[in-house]
Amino acid sequence: MPAKEEIIRETEEYVKAILQGEGSGHDWWHIYRVWQNAKSIAATEKADLFIVELAALLHDIGDHKFYDGDETVGPRMAKEWLLKYDLPEQSINHVCTIIKELSFKGAGTSSEMSTLEGCIVQDADRLDAIGAIGIARTFAYGGYKNRLLYDPEINPELHQTFEAYKNSTAPTINHFYEKLLLLKDRMHTNTARKQAEQRHAYMVDYLDQFFAEWNVTR
Repeated sequence: MPAKEEIIRETEEYVKAILQGEGSGHDWWHIYRVWQNAKSIAATEKADLFIVELAALLHDIGDHKFYDGDETVGPRMAKEWLLKYDLPEQSINHVCTIIKELSFKGAGTSSEMSTLEGCIVQDADRLDAIGAIGIARTFAYGGYKNRLLYDPEINPELHQTFEAYKNSTAPTINHFYEKLLLLKDRMHTNTARKQAEQRHAYMVDYLDQFFAEWNVTR
């Protein structure tokens, strides 16, 4: 089996080749930020850094949003990649379980992680969904999906099932209330909670400014 550092390097190149230039906000640089932040968070926790790095790198290679809602694609692609290496089956399954559990599934549903390593990767992924970069990614994805910017006649919905959340076509601004503003209180680690406070406050200020400008025209 190659050294762990070599497996990480090859996985980095594999993911970069798949996602380089992707335009919806789920590109290689999203992966890179999640990877680096996950490593930073893991440094303060007693976690398996190798598992954290692999899961962070592979977490979006088969995102259900781009495969008609199929949640099995990502874990399957990750497993196919990791089987190239003589890794313990437990380690491969651990990474794939993190990827399977990672996604936000709606305001009224649980998105709990079953291991510390999963909590760390989920925190890092959620941090990249909020703050200034989170705002930019939200509008990039809204444009990718051809969604309205905002419609005051369409209210946000706190989805009670994953299916309802996945099938939503609501305007982009609604997404802040349906997901992004909820994430601060769903962080697992103290490190992520501290980062989330500032990023959350930035989003609140942004929305205040957005509606101040919107209401000038009304």
